[in-house]
Amino acid sequence: MDNLNYGIIGNCRSAALISETGSLDWCCLPEFDSSSVFAKILDEKIGGSFEIQVGDGYTVKQRYKKHTAVLITRFSDGENTFELHDFMPRYHKEGGGYNAPPEIVRYVKHISGRPVFKAHYDPKLEYALGKTETFVKRNFVVSLTHAEKFDTVFLYTSFNKNAVVEGRDIELKKDGFFLLGYNEKIFLPTTRKMYLELERTKVYWLNWSSKTPNYKKYNAQISRSAVTLKLLSYNKTGAVLAAATTSLPETIGEVRNWDYRFCWIRDASMVIKVISELGHKNVAKRYLQFIIDLIPDKDEKLQIMYGINKEKTLTEETLDHLSGYKGSKPVRIGNAAYQQRQNDIYGILMDVIYEQLAKFSTDVENGEELWGLTKGIVWIVAKHWQEADKGIWEFRAEDRHFTFSKVLCWVAIDRAVKIARIFRKTRKIEKWTKLEQEIKEDILKHSWNTEVNAFTQSYGSAHLDASVLLMESYGFIHAKDPKFVSTVRAIEDNLCNDGLLYRYKNEDDFGLPSSSFTICTFWFINSLFKIGEEEKAMRHFDKLLSYSNHLGLFSEDIDFKTKRLLGNFPQAYSHLALIECALNFSRKESEEVIMESIR
Repeated sequence: MDNLNYGIIGNCRSAALISETGSLDWCCLPEFDSSSVFAKILDEKIGGSFEIQVGDGYTVKQRYKKHTAVLITRFSDGENTFELHDFMPRYHKEGGGYNAPPEIVRYVKHISGRPVFKAHYDPKLEYALGKTETFVKRNFVVSLTHAEKFDTVFLYTSFNKNAVVEGRDIELKKDGFFLLGYNEKIFLPTTRKMYLELERTKVYWLNWSSKTPNYKKYNAQISRSAVTLKLLSYNKTGAVLAAATTSLPETIGEVRNWDYRFCWIRDASMVIKVISELGHKNVAKRYLQFIIDLIPDKDEKLQIMYGINKEKTLTEETLDHLSGYKGSKPVRIGNAAYQQRQNDIYGILMDVIYEQLAKFSTDVENGEELWGLTKGIVWIVAKHWQEADKGIWEFRAEDRHFTFSKVLCWVAIDRAVKIARIFRKTRKIEKWTKLEQEIKEDILKHSWNTEVNAFTQSYGSAHLDASVLLMESYGFIHAKDPKFVSTVRAIEDNLCNDGLLYRYKNEDDFGLPSSSFTICTFWFINSLFKIGEEEKAMRHFDKLLSYSNHLGLFSEDIDFKTKRLLGNFPQAYSHLALIECALNFSRKESEEVIMESIR
């Protein structure tokens, strides 16, 4: 498999990746950031997987059940056909709350004939650090390891357990199941019960997706991206993960490999803004509570990222025994970037708070806490906006005065003023408006470079950076402002490569970037659309969509030459930006239809 042709299943507690041939190659239990049970994606030899193997005569096709997170892999040789319906149970409990156990159900649906398959069941607990032993018991198969720590996982099945563990042929005459669980079951699962779990989970996702409006253009892509973003949200605390994986490299064979199973304030806030625009306000509510819970002291500075259970220390380690995705070492767990200072996160968070209050102001239970948070952020920004930082791209070398960070400091104060108006706190408005103007003038003076005729990456720099395209989205500058238009043109000339964008082209701590950061291309498409180049933007968008995997999913990066997906997967950033672009195109079409009807 040369591309990231995986589907994601999950239940807002954990997630798993299943290949286009039905192999379960990545899963951490009981939660997203737990150690892996299967990690073949990070080491083909020792990582561990759960494969369904069929003879050469079979073709394998994969799709999602529409508007759900149920993944269907169909195996057929013409006469003999069966389907694998993979999902992690999630549905409403009768007494309230959700049933979302740490388990995967692989429901095997008999379609026709007498298909034959083998199960290759090979869990490798604790990131395959030590030996995992598997034993067939009366009611289940148990796998355990004494590696770094003791851990177990249980497999229940309607098929012959010995045949499963030994990889012998299994002839399918009727529906059956596999249930992989972190905990031993009190009541034994049956095929009938598993069918019920499948139907309940399907109904949950259909209900959730029905809240997403229908759009004239790109409706299928918006719906799939929305479900993917929901799968990356952690129900227990409201955290939103950047991606479901660790250490999938930005470039094959290089060392830009990071653990993304954490909640970056920036990524998560952007996700929440988009998801609530689609009408899913519960996800937004939970996320805001996550932020409120993180800030006990009014003067405590926000970290750029946290663990999904609100952990503040995310020590980075390498797992040297794993060979890495396609041999790309190191494999990392934890992320040292949590210690960095990135001044943009305050503006991004304030923007989300403002959006929630503007949309749901009569429905916000924690208004007082949000006002306290607003005042605290203004205080921090006023104190620190003039300082250098690591920037949105997390340069690990020296701090700089990044344009994007400064613009987002302006956003923080601009939105604080708007929030003050909502809460009728007039005394703050005058003081904060002065600060807002001061930051804006500073940016216009220091980040504009007359030689390149564009806003640049940092003060005094000639380097271009895709992140400055967001100046317009955040309301700092108008789309038709000549300075913004010329910035878009300069970025197109300098950073665009066959329709895909570099983040920047100057060397960073690891040399020159050699893959395209997917979100940057979406930003560029949006900017082209905003400055009036709508047809060109649409052409770029359609081309970019064609680089998704077979299920319409995107990772973090795309290789410029081969167009293969790279980086952690699926990437929340990429899917939120896809939705933003698609919404702009769809709104434009709706406006044109309205204008036609008026005429």
